Amino acid sequence: MSIFSRIKDAIFGHAPATEATPPGGTKPQTTSTTARQPAPTSGIPASPTAANWGQTTPAAPATPAAEVDVEAVLELRAAHNPQKLNWRTSIVDLMKLLNIDPSLENRRELARELGYTGSTEDTAAMNVWLYKRVLEELRKNGGRVPASMVA
Repeated sequence: MSIFSRIKDAIFGHAPATEATPPGGTKPQTTSTTARQPAPTSGIPASPTAANWGQTTPAAPATPAAEVDVEAVLELRAAHNPQKLNWRTSIVDLMKLLNIDPSLENRRELARELGYTGSTEDTAAMNVWLYKRVLEELRKNGGRVPASMVA
């Protein structure tokens, strides 16, 4: 998984699937893999037959994904983080806040992913570019990012 994908998933809530324990301490019940689910009652046959071979069903209209308030998500994470991080301006602190290794190697990889053409030896310039570019990419992918964070 790319580093940007990990950043996006951490903010948008699509982190790798793990069974979380909700408040109260009990895990949700899961259904048995042998339990049979009822067949859909849409009137559309589940498999093609001679009568419906080659027919297509109309696709359900795509519903736009809800816009994610990036700043609110990050503020909430920062409120629960014991470190005081400058995530509003620092790519290193943003990555720390999202529990992503902010090593120089990872930042260089992120720079390659996002198309950085400057010198990766000039880490200050690269870091400033990375921070702005990550926020721009989050915006392109459905995030609401205040202008003050990318200015």
